[in-house]
Amino acid sequence: MKVNKYLFAEMTWPEVKQVISEGRAAVVPVAVIEEHGHHLPIDTDLVLAYEVCIRAGKKIPEEMVVIPPVNHGYSPHQMDFPGVISISGETFVRYVADICRSLAHQGFKKIILLNGHGSNICYLQAAARAVMLDYPDVMCALISHWDFQPVIELAGQIRDSENPGGINHACELETSMYLAIKEDLVQMDKAVRDMNKFETSKYFWLDLVGKGEGRPVSMIPYWSSISETGVLGDPTTASREKGEKLLAAAVEGLIEFIRIFKTRELNPRINHHF
Repeated sequence: MKVNKYLFAEMTWPEVKQVISEGRAAVVPVAVIEEHGHHLPIDTDLVLAYEVCIRAGKKIPEEMVVIPPVNHGYSPHQMDFPGVISISGETFVRYVADICRSLAHQGFKKIILLNGHGSNICYLQAAARAVMLDYPDVMCALISHWDFQPVIELAGQIRDSENPGGINHACELETSMYLAIKEDLVQMDKAVRDMNKFETSKYFWLDLVGKGEGRPVSMIPYWSSISETGVLGDPTTASREKGEKLLAAAVEGLIEFIRIFKTRELNPRINHHF
């Protein structure tokens, strides 16, 4: 009998066994608790990543399972502001990899880390790779909710903040999405455009190499050196309407990704030493 649930935590163990046999993808939301300016709660990254997963699960419950989210991530550069809980890189990699190994051990063959925090990315890449090396028949992938093609296309169409820089952290995108989820917790009267230090520091500009024609350079200093308020971008241009559209685009992107991912197969490993 099919299991109608899509939340892993609400299943019994026989139900978990059943959904694994159905070939569902396991989606693990991963975020962080950190400052998001004067206007957004410190759970912003967590709320956004989890909401995308929940909304996708409601649409395709027979194709995915939403694992309880990983609340804490890597954010030591934010520690000059109150409200930050940061996990060391080594601990974070091991912790996330162990979660995924647990899922792989039970029989999930397709695992997706749905990320909601930029500085998690390199560590989640390492965790996903470690899982695939330990379980050669399992595919473990990482993607951030803002990297889905429908989100990229939509953001370019509806944004009112400048580009580059206006969409970064506690910005137009994040503020809009949070407004669409928990509008009562957003203090828009305290939202400010904060990009002055960013514009003068050049820390993130691609013109560190050549003329900024697409060659990425990453330098992340202490956040207080590039932001007065914790914001990096322009949240004053945010709206609930934009947020609903961005959430819908992220959900569309996740569903599309799951369906493509489930069709992919791994080639067998070959030991060329013999």
